[in-house]
Amino acid sequence: MPKKPFNWWLWTKMLAVGGGIIWGGPALVRYVMPTEEELFQRYNPELQKRSLEGRAQRAQEFDDFVTKLKEYSKSDKPIWIVMEEAEKEKARKKKAEEALKLAEEVKARRDALRKEAGLPVDSEGSR
Repeated sequence: MPKKPFNWWLWTKMLAVGGGIIWGGPALVRYVMPTEEELFQRYNPELQKRSLEGRAQRAQEFDDFVTKLKEYSKSDKPIWIVMEEAEKEKARKKKAEEALKLAEEVKARRDALRKEAGLPVDSEGSR
């Protein structure tokens, strides 16, 4: 059985179409996609004003986020685990602060009731 000849025209067309898809697709997306400035100019004036007002706050939040990520990445553990541990620690501290605040409110109420009843107010906090 004789060997088929190499079809140069077929491979040339395939390479041209493949190149058009590989380079042309992203080039088309970049050409069609508007820049941030163009999007901002399309906002109505009220949205532009709100966007400008909140820009500094968003930039600060992003900087804080990046700082936390850098801090978390210093650990040997994966970032998501360190982040989860930090969130748990933060929740634990918040819970402890709330319990302390509640205890202070209870003590203040108890002292107020003792004062109202004419009993001596305990300044040490013991019962």
